[in-house]
Amino acid sequence: MMPSDTDRPHYHQFSHSLLALAIITATIYLGQDILVPLAMAGLLAILLQPVENWLIQKGMHKVIAISLALLLAILVLTGIGVVLSVQLANFSDDLPKLRQHLGEVYEKIRHWVRQEYNVSYRQQDKYIQKAQAETMTSLQGADKFGVIMGPLGTLLLLPIYVFLLLYYRSMLMHFVVVLFPERETSRVKDILSAVKTVIQSYVVGLLIETGCVAALNSIGLLILGVQYAILLGIMAAILNLVPYIGGLVATLLTVLVTMSYQPDLSLMLGVVGVFLLVQFIDNNVLVPFIVASKVRINALVSIVGVLIGGALAGVSGMFLSIPGIAILKVVFDRVDSLRPWGVLLGDQTPEQEGSKLFRLPKRRRKVAPPAETTPNS
Repeated sequence: MMPSDTDRPHYHQFSHSLLALAIITATIYLGQDILVPLAMAGLLAILLQPVENWLIQKGMHKVIAISLALLLAILVLTGIGVVLSVQLANFSDDLPKLRQHLGEVYEKIRHWVRQEYNVSYRQQDKYIQKAQAETMTSLQGADKFGVIMGPLGTLLLLPIYVFLLLYYRSMLMHFVVVLFPERETSRVKDILSAVKTVIQSYVVGLLIETGCVAALNSIGLLILGVQYAILLGIMAAILNLVPYIGGLVATLLTVLVTMSYQPDLSLMLGVVGVFLLVQFIDNNVLVPFIVASKVRINALVSIVGVLIGGALAGVSGMFLSIPGIAILKVVFDRVDSLRPWGVLLGDQTPEQEGSKLFRLPKRRRKVAPPAETTPNS
């Protein structure tokens, strides 16, 4: 008779968990060209499933319903792309002026470095040339065809993946259920249902949050009179999809562009203040009430997960890291041998009210045995 998970030694369970995580990490790193587009398609498929179900309830055939839902998503993404392309076209007209302004800022930075750190212009040029040479070497060593065809292939395969995932959804879920013993059927179905709910909540909430952040950024920059305020606000909202790191990159990019056109210290501080205010609203209002994820992940794991996702699969890996961690949290919380890992990913601390973490069981009082009595006593 095989021992259950709870009967196995702790080191046995822990080693198996580490081995499984190592295999998953290696698989993502080695197969990122296939797995990343498939994961993106999975998110879109879960997002479009309610639309598909609504169309099927209206009497449409499943293939037609999936095609219409996919067409709607393509139209929405195309509309967003058109808006961004118009803004980028206006921005490109001023690129010569922007290069001139950036050149002036670059010279000021070089002069400041020379005064503050006593690094001559010749030494600075050597450092820059060395960095450029290393960058060109890494680019030449890369697969140029893969660099060009990678994004194009992803764009071509993504709608096909979404269509097939929606069409074969029932078969794939049935495969996952029968993959485990029959006694675990109810638990597996519960995990699949929870994962679907969490991902739908995350993706829908993320889209609404991104729209709100873009609007707040654009309004704040317009009030300050920043040039290309709408473009910078939308780009900052898109970068905000990468947790924590994206907001910092968006702030630095906006400050750099604004400084090249309007080198005013008060305006720079205003831009930073706008982004800090939007981040405060995003973290304390939009994320808790709009994103409304049923799985809460602590900030430390989020940052480390984003960095690991970026190391494994680039920007796409950074974006997919949070929903991936959320899925792992759902699984860990429902498997007895993996619950410690669920505790590590969550944000519940021992000091919170109602938390039973790190609470030792109450000791039983030792009751002295009754004294022996003799019949004559």
